[in-house]
Order: sequence, then structure tokens, then C-alpha cells
Amino acid sequence: MSRLRVREKATGIDNLVLELEAAPDPRPDPGQLVIEVRAAGVNPSDVKATLGMMPHAVWPRTPGRDWAGVVVDGPKDLLGQAVWGSAGDLGITRDGSHASYLVVDRGYVRPKPANLSFAEAGSLGVPFVTACEGLRRAGWPKSGETVLVLGANGKVGQAACQIATMAGARVIGVNRSGEVGCCKVEAMIGADGPVAEQVRELTSGRGADIVFNTVGSPYFAEANKAMALRARAIFIATIERSVPFDILPFYRGQHSYFGIDTLAFDGAATATILDDIIAGFENGALTPYPVIEDALYPMKDAIAAYRAVLGGSTNRVVLIP
Repeated sequence: MSRLRVREKATGIDNLVLELEAAPDPRPDPGQLVIEVRAAGVNPSDVKATLGMMPHAVWPRTPGRDWAGVVVDGPKDLLGQAVWGSAGDLGITRDGSHASYLVVDRGYVRPKPANLSFAEAGSLGVPFVTACEGLRRAGWPKSGETVLVLGANGKVGQAACQIATMAGARVIGVNRSGEVGCCKVEAMIGADGPVAEQVRELTSGRGADIVFNTVGSPYFAEANKAMALRARAIFIATIERSVPFDILPFYRGQHSYFGIDTLAFDGAATATILDDIIAGFENGALTPYPVIEDALYPMKDAIAAYRAVLGGSTNRVVLIP
């Protein structure tokens, strides 16, 4: 077995040391299984954890939250099955998926949709789980509702657009360029323009019923002005921790805010969130991110993969053990 190993936090990506080391073949405890990892996505949280930005992360450890692979040891009924999963504890407080094998509890795994490749399935976990949990917590979008996604061109933003569209909602996106690109939206608004005003125009003055803010502080003020009566806002990240907040329109508008942190979910909790979207991938209502050849990295090139993610690669970066 080979695995990536990070032994101490780095002061920056240039000082990051990811060792590729041999390790004993894993042996599962009762109720556990061994996955031969075929593909493992590299998420911003994976990289940030190696840089010491997750205070609860343990050292040393093997990074990696997302994965797809084949069961090679454990319960007989699962042997040989293609499976996938994701977790907030993997790669943070316990060894993760950036290895040739992964040991997890049975509750962490779900059958991989047959129409997804290992690379596609291994790249979906964190972004789609974050988007799904946000929309689930805020109240699943209904037909006729408008969902405004800020940062719609990001991976979580793209996932939120897809899931809201699948639910029958009308989706309006906001990104820097204002170009639709590969996002599933009815309209795309450029971030430099009067966002709230344009949302009001597109909704006959009503505003958005759900605001999914994937960026945080830069969009906070405009997002608040774009909210309909009893609208719900979802936050998953921010740049500035403090923002001006006008309480009056918040309570007069009967608004609700929801904060989402998927690092708090272990693999079993994450798997129950995946249950809400697996059928969408199987029937084609949801589509995976394009995984291009240049974004597939062997384990020996993990540093390059981590650099690509930290540098804001628009491609979904995947390690192939």
C-alpha cells in the first residue's frame, strides 16, 4: 500500500511536504471494509488542512475527503462492489483517501452510480454534499421558487444550480463575467453590476426565495437586498469575517440564515446526504463535472495537484492512486 503523508503543517504551499510512503496493507475491524481507491478528488479544504488552516486537524495523517473505488475486504456481500463516498473527518481527523487503500465503516459507503466513471464519482463529494445540505437545511426548493446562486461558476455553485434546477426551481446565477458557461441557470448576472436590482427585474419585483452565497462577504449586501419576503440565505464560506448588517430589513423581511460546514459530518452522515442526489446522477438530472486528462494526477505528482487547487484551477483536480 502507498499513501500520501503530511507530518506537520506548512507555512505555505512552497513549503508543503507530501511524502509518498509505503505502509502495511490495511486490515479492517468488524463492521469496516477496505476500499481500493481508484480516484480521489482534491478539494480546497484538503489543501488548507495541510497548511494548518483547520485547527482541529491531526498530525501526521493522510489527506483526502472524497473517493471512489472498489471493496476488496470486509463484508462478503460488498466484495467487488464499486462504491463512493465523502466525509468531513477523512483526511482531517483521521487518515483519508489520498492513498491506494482506504479503511472506513460500512455506513460510509454507497454504491457508485453505474453511469459515472471512478474519476467523475471521486470528484463529486464535497461540492455536491455542501450544495445539497445547504438547500436541504434551508428548505428544499419548490417549483415556482427562485434560487439565486452567488459564485455560480464555482464547484459548489455549479452543484447548487443543478440541484435547484432538478427540484423544479428557477435559478439565477451571479459570477464575475456574467457568462453562463456550463452552469444550469435561467439567467446569469455579472457581479460588478447592480445584482439586487437585476434580480428584482427578473422576478417581477419579488426577489429570490433562496439565496445560496458561496463566497460570503463580497456578495453579502447585494444578496440581502435581493431576498424576497421570508427568503432563506445559505452561507458556506467568506473572505471577510465581519460584514455590516442592517437588522431592520432582516426581521421586516422575515428572513432566515443558514450556515453550512460539511467538515462537521463524518462519512455516515455524509452518505445520508448523498442519498438525496444519487438518483439524480443515475437518471441524468444531475451531471458530473468534466474531468479532463490534464487534471488527473498520479500520486507522485500530488504537490502539483495541490498547487493547482490552491491556485484556483477551474478544472476538477483528481488524484489517481
